[in-house]
Amino acid sequence: MTNRNQFKKFTGTEKYLTNRSLESAVNCAIALERPLLIKGEPGTGKTLLAEAIAAALELPLIHWSVKSTTRAQDGLYLYDTVQRLYDSRFGDGDSKDIKRYIRLGPLGQSFAAPHRVVLLIDEIDKADIEFPNDLLHELDRMRFKVLETGEEVVAKERPIVVITSNNEKELPDAFLRRCIFHFIEFPDADLMKKIVAVHHPKLDHELADQALAAFYRIRGMDRLRKRPSTSELIDWITVLSQSGLSDTRLTENLPFLGALLKKEQDHLSFAELVKTSQTGKRSSNS
Repeated sequence: MTNRNQFKKFTGTEKYLTNRSLESAVNCAIALERPLLIKGEPGTGKTLLAEAIAAALELPLIHWSVKSTTRAQDGLYLYDTVQRLYDSRFGDGDSKDIKRYIRLGPLGQSFAAPHRVVLLIDEIDKADIEFPNDLLHELDRMRFKVLETGEEVVAKERPIVVITSNNEKELPDAFLRRCIFHFIEFPDADLMKKIVAVHHPKLDHELADQALAAFYRIRGMDRLRKRPSTSELIDWITVLSQSGLSDTRLTENLPFLGALLKKEQDHLSFAELVKTSQTGKRSSNS
C-alpha cells in the first residue's frame, strides 16, 4: 500500500505556483507510473511544469521537442550512417565500431539513465497521427534493441513522463486511455497577481494592479486572434518597470503594446476599442 506522505510528492516550486487539481494530477501520474498529458492555451506553463517537477523532485530533465516529421524510433536512437561513411573514406577513427555511430534519442536516454529522470515530450500534437500510439508502445515496454549492434537497452526506473499538447489535432482514444489528463486553466486575477509577484517581487503595487487590470481587459476583448499569455504579461511588466514609467494610469493608450499583442489584426481591434471608448466618453460629456 502506498504511503500517503509518499504520494504527495509534488507541490510546485517557489517559481512555479500550482493549485490542488494540478498537484493531484502530477502525483497521480507519478503513483500510477503513467504519462501525464497536459493541455491548455499557450502560455499557461505546460512546458514549465516538467521543469518544475524535475526541480522539485531533484531529478534530471530530458526535453524532447516534437516536430511534424518526428517518429517514435527517433526518440530511441539514430544510426549515423553519414558520419560512418565519412570516417571510412577519410580514415578518421575506427569506422568498423558501429557503437561509435549510435546516438541515443531523448526516449533512449531516459531508458539508459542510471536513475529516474523526468522526460518532457513537448507538443505531441505536431507529429503524425500514428506517433502517440507508437510512443506509448515503447513506453510500455521500457526497453529496446539497437538492431545494428544487437545491444538491448532496458530501463532501470520508469521515467516521469510529461506530454504537452496545444490541441492542434485530436489524439487517439487508445493513447488517451493510458494517460493521466489535466487541462491547465488560465490563471484568474488572484493567482496571476501571485505569479507576477514571484517574477517581480519589488514591483510597485499600484503599477501591478493597473497592469493586471489592463491585461485582463485586453484578454476580454472580442475578435482577438491571439490572447496575451502569462509570459507576455511578465515581459510587458518588465518593460514597464525598466522604462521608469511613473504614470500608472494604464487606460486606453497602453505603452509597449507590442509586448502583449502579436498580431496586426489584434492591434487594429484594440485601436477600434479605444476609438469607440473615447467617442462614448465625448458623447456622455456633451
